[in-house]
Amino acid sequence: MSVALKSWRVNEGPKHLIMMVWVAVNVFLFWRSFMLYFSGAQYYYLHQMLGLGLCISRASASVLNLNCSLVLLPMCRLLLTFLRGSQRVTSRRVRRLLDKSKTFHVACGVSICVFSVVHVCAHLVNMVSFSVRYSEDFPALNVAQYRGQDPTVLIISTVPGVTGVLLVLVLFLMFTASSYSIRVSNYEIFWYTHNLYIVFYIILMVHVVGGALKYQSNVEAHPPGCLHSNLSSGSRTNHRAAGEKGEELSLQMVCQEEARFQPHFPQTWLWVSGPLCLYCAERLYRFIRSSAAPVTIVSVVSHPCDVIELRMLKKGFKPRPGQCPTGTSETFGIHLRVLGDWTSRFSLLLLQQSNSSEILPMMQQRRYPKLHVDGPFGSSSEEVFNYEVSVCVAGGIGVTPFACVLQALFDDWRQYKLRRMYFIWVCRDLLSFYWFADLLCGLHERLWRDNRPDYLNVQLYLSNTQGLQSIGEERYRFLSSRLRIGRPKWRLLFQEIGRANQLKRVGVFCCGPKGISKALHTLCNSNPHSGTAFEYNKESFS
Repeated sequence: MSVALKSWRVNEGPKHLIMMVWVAVNVFLFWRSFMLYFSGAQYYYLHQMLGLGLCISRASASVLNLNCSLVLLPMCRLLLTFLRGSQRVTSRRVRRLLDKSKTFHVACGVSICVFSVVHVCAHLVNMVSFSVRYSEDFPALNVAQYRGQDPTVLIISTVPGVTGVLLVLVLFLMFTASSYSIRVSNYEIFWYTHNLYIVFYIILMVHVVGGALKYQSNVEAHPPGCLHSNLSSGSRTNHRAAGEKGEELSLQMVCQEEARFQPHFPQTWLWVSGPLCLYCAERLYRFIRSSAAPVTIVSVVSHPCDVIELRMLKKGFKPRPGQCPTGTSETFGIHLRVLGDWTSRFSLLLLQQSNSSEILPMMQQRRYPKLHVDGPFGSSSEEVFNYEVSVCVAGGIGVTPFACVLQALFDDWRQYKLRRMYFIWVCRDLLSFYWFADLLCGLHERLWRDNRPDYLNVQLYLSNTQGLQSIGEERYRFLSSRLRIGRPKWRLLFQEIGRANQLKRVGVFCCGPKGISKALHTLCNSNPHSGTAFEYNKESFS
């Protein structure tokens, strides 16, 4: 039980701690702003007019200011890559937290949507209150021009109202296009709508300069609730009644001067300007860096199951081990699965029409399209080398992050801390295993020559059980002996790994379907084998 609790604390503890701190800060800001507008002397008359609508609208605005600034930081990919590669970030736990930046980005985005609804609803109530509770004693407080004015007119005739409607529209487009179904079916819709963040922040800056809500600036000379000769008889009666109940903050028989009101100095830009400038500067730098010089396409390899391998050369491109597959020279490569319209058109530009099913490079005598590459960026795959024992689980094309790990080990496995690697690859089609067959067999042969046959444990699973299939080529005999029909029995597999690596921390890395990821995550937290701690790491491309 203690080891299981330790595994859960290692896998989930830091993430939940950060989320608890984030929630606590949100609650604190909401409550502090709520109480300020509920009982603050400078908001006494405004609160008398608007009631709880004022408190809730301003409290939700404080939470929105915080999250509109935080939501940008997890998307600063260059900053995160720098922190991951910096010598100052020596803790593996801190680096693993950086891998969960997308989760924090989503949490901030959801909170923005939720509190935007709260903020809008509270301000709709405020607009009705401005109309119904029109103040004749303090005309400067009013947004309405007369009692009973249509609240709809107040919305469409004020800067906060018009900009608020636009913000709701932009936020609705960004939120709906971020759903999983849209991102999978049409990623371009998600991409273009998400780039409306520039429009969102520009309108947000304009939204706060309207000055609809005002505070009293002369509380000392005019304590809230004091009597003044210019007040109407009805207001005098209300003040006397309030004084008898003890509800005033401070009561004087005669005010020194009339109450004066003025709008707040906009504070939203103080929250968002720093993160926004940082993010925009990074995006500009990335655009300049990627557009400075196109990459040189060295070769294009057509693999089975609609996968294309693209090898490129770019000056100054120096990825760290685990970021992307590199060759013996300065080349690097990507594997592209042809699934949608964009990848289909891109593959047609790279490959000539051919019925050949060979896996060898197709060196067409043609002019390749101009291609720009942005990166490299940090990923959880870099952590594979920082464990003595690592388990890499891939599902289909999810093998690509681990290809760079295998390539780095093939170049020189001795320079890393890693001393044993379990490589588990699950595919539906037998031909998919040919994508990296040469690399796997080459690494296996090298480890045998170096007298380390136990360094790499390869297990290939063919989930399609219809018909007996095998890898028949003689040069791939090693892979044929590691091929198993059916799906992995994860619990038994983890128990086997745990018995072989007693009292060690084992890094588990997954890139594949949600079903596999969820099963591995649960096993790592529950710790199926006493004495071995499994630390879960997930690679994500969505």
